[in-house]
Amino acid sequence: MRTDILGVGFDDLTLDEAAEAGAALVEDGGFHYAVTPNPEFLLAAQHDEPFRQALLGADLVLADGVGVTYAAKILGRPLKGRVPGIEFAQRLLAWMAAHGKRLFLLGAKPGVAELAAANLKAAYPGLIVCGTHDGYFQEDGPVVKAIQESAADVVFVCLGAPKQELWMVRNGPAAGARLMVGLGGSLDVFAGVVERAPEGLQKLGLEWLYRLMKEPRRIGRMARLPLVLFQAAGARLTGGRARA
Repeated sequence: MRTDILGVGFDDLTLDEAAEAGAALVEDGGFHYAVTPNPEFLLAAQHDEPFRQALLGADLVLADGVGVTYAAKILGRPLKGRVPGIEFAQRLLAWMAAHGKRLFLLGAKPGVAELAAANLKAAYPGLIVCGTHDGYFQEDGPVVKAIQESAADVVFVCLGAPKQELWMVRNGPAAGARLMVGLGGSLDVFAGVVERAPEGLQKLGLEWLYRLMKEPRRIGRMARLPLVLFQAAGARLTGGRARA
């Protein structure tokens, strides 16, 4: 049973458990997709029903943002911990490299996915990156065909929310991959275009602060995030706990 956090059900997994679940989906056959909601996702899903349904329909729903885990505690239904999408991806990549699985990278600006592919193949010897495509496309068909022809097992879909989640729902089954994972700006990190926060800030759940210092224009987005905690407190006071 998933843990309901403000209308979105999360899988209560550790990072290791999430990686094992992802690997099992790849081996399972058929099409599956994973999402990594942060507080912004929760707020957006309240006003975007197709997006909310895409989150609810995922085979894996992982708590990416520290605000999600804080909200879970406030609601009285704590999760085992945060599962950052990029760290989930890294664990999955290690497994893929060891088992000969094929990866397709979709998203970011032209040239970024290719750079990310080169870096990932160097970091995970044996990893097969069977194709790439930037996120600046107008029609889905050619991208779906490229994934089909690549015979990818896994696709990292890095188009930003909600576009990436809706794209996976709409095109995933036809693309032929076993697992698609929505990973936002992860390709920029894998390519070395964007740096993650220092490890100490990561452990404290303060990556958002590091990103804000690097990109002050994000202040408008960050200012909305405390709304998730206020909403969780309100839900707790009005009996929201009963929905767990």
